[in-house]
Amino acid sequence: MVTIASTGYIFQWLLYILFRSNIQESLKNTLHMQKEFDLDDIEKILNFIVEIEKLKDVRRKTRPVGLNRYENSAEHSWHVCISALMLKDYANDEVNIDRVIKMLLIHDFGEIDAGDTIIYSGETQEIKNKEAECLERILKILPNNESKKYMDLWNEFESGETSDSKFARSIDRVPPILHNLHGGGHSWNDNNTPKEKVFSVNSRIKEGSEILWQVIKLKLDEAVSSGILK
Repeated sequence: MVTIASTGYIFQWLLYILFRSNIQESLKNTLHMQKEFDLDDIEKILNFIVEIEKLKDVRRKTRPVGLNRYENSAEHSWHVCISALMLKDYANDEVNIDRVIKMLLIHDFGEIDAGDTIIYSGETQEIKNKEAECLERILKILPNNESKKYMDLWNEFESGETSDSKFARSIDRVPPILHNLHGGGHSWNDNNTPKEKVFSVNSRIKEGSEILWQVIKLKLDEAVSSGILK
């Protein structure tokens, strides 16, 4: 005779079997996942993270708004990423913002060895080669084939032929302009950069965003009128 009490025990026993099976399966999956991880790969990534911190010691040629010190390249990388995220809807063409941000995060890694060069003085092939060599050195720290993926992304940025790279290169110009506009044109004046050079170099913004260049150009015109850009 099956009583209510015995039915309860059977139910509890079935639950135990069910949950024991689930727990065993979960532990099996967890152990399987752990076996797939290579601790050496994690070590390599940690070494990479330490290496790229050197970007914080690369001094650029403009000062952050409201500060008397010069910006470093790591700050610049963060700033352009936020700028791209906020301005993505104004790109000439549809862009993959994830790819754009990845480009901007790595685009100045080469400065760890090559240093920062003010864009108005021109980007020589010698400097670009040194930056590429530095990037290859740093990316080789990463495990597996990760280095090729990011090297290809950097080359795409440098070429500036795709919609993503055109937009990324456009955004790269914006924060330094804003630093000058809100800082008395300090970098333009310190480096004797004529207004013609400022307009010609920064006109590449329109390749990624026509509307953004229209707004920036108006601000540069105002800078000329006010005397901070000569």
